[in-house]
Amino acid sequence: MNFKRSKLIFLILLLISISAWTKRREIFLFFFPQRPLEEELDFNKKRKPRPIIISPDEEINIKVFEKVKPAVVNIVTTTLSINFWLQIVPKKGQGSGVIIDHNGYILTNSHVVEKAQKIMVTLANGKRVRAKLIGKDPETDIAVIKIPPEYVEAVAELGDSDNLRCGQKVIAIGNPFGLSHTLTTGVISALNRDIVLENGIRLEGLIQTDAAINPGNSGGPLLNSNGEVIGINTAIYTLSGGYQGIGFAIPINKAKEIATQLITKGKVIRPWLGISGITVTPEISRVLGLGTENGVLIVRVIKGGPAYQAGLRGGNREVVVNGIRFLAGGDVITAINEYEIPDVKTLRKVIRKMKVGQRVSLRIYREGNPMEVDVILEERP
Repeated sequence: MNFKRSKLIFLILLLISISAWTKRREIFLFFFPQRPLEEELDFNKKRKPRPIIISPDEEINIKVFEKVKPAVVNIVTTTLSINFWLQIVPKKGQGSGVIIDHNGYILTNSHVVEKAQKIMVTLANGKRVRAKLIGKDPETDIAVIKIPPEYVEAVAELGDSDNLRCGQKVIAIGNPFGLSHTLTTGVISALNRDIVLENGIRLEGLIQTDAAINPGNSGGPLLNSNGEVIGINTAIYTLSGGYQGIGFAIPINKAKEIATQLITKGKVIRPWLGISGITVTPEISRVLGLGTENGVLIVRVIKGGPAYQAGLRGGNREVVVNGIRFLAGGDVITAINEYEIPDVKTLRKVIRKMKVGQRVSLRIYREGNPMEVDVILEERP
């Protein structure tokens, strides 16, 4: 009986000792924690590998990036300026570009290479190559530079920008803030947008996108899901200087047309009608008795120009309609060939489609009477 009691007492004392030791250990570990071993960490324990799931949309992004990346370049320019002490100092600029021809022609923005004394191109493989300016067109913000053909490893495929639709997926590749070959995605937010740049130049018919475009993306390609270039990134709308969800790209069909002329002729040759005018509104038509509520009222005919030689008439008396002061009495253009001309914007677009030396038929109203006049377009001075 005493043995059982002693055994029971021993067990009780043992439990009390273990409990006291455990509490002391917990207190000790609280103040002096021990670091676990590597193999004790959950994330280091071996697990059965699982397949990586890539969605169809991710697959498109990966394929497009791998396809086009070798043709996208980083452009660094050096311009010279004069500081406060009248010293000439170099200034660096950055942008992007895309190789469009095996001969080494690179498409970029005019403002990227504006006033550049030196142009250096960094290829996708890291090689740095000196480039020369072939030509630039500030009116469309398009420029072409060239590197030696032996450095060309890939050429981007140019698509068709005439059949784009809002909501279509787009991918931008460029060098924002000098970060090489950055990919961003989005959709076409709108088409045929017009914006006015800080230098006063008006860019028309642009693609608007929410794909992130930041400083340094300028001149880089905007791509469709096939990896075809559908635009050249040119500008952003921002209140902070950074990305705010509104970017713009020049449609590739326009860029191709400009690039072709810059490469083959060294400049862009544009047809010219030789007039200035305003859009006819119902109020202007009613007040002046023009005979049509749509069209372009010719305010001024430039002496010696195509319109002058064809006998078109400009305004001859000053009027004010709805607070707008202009010269009235000129002809009203309502159509050129098969194109209806409802306003000045349409007139500019239609003329740009024509060629220098082309004879066009203008439907006009003169003193309220319809008539037709043929004009031979000339190169704009």
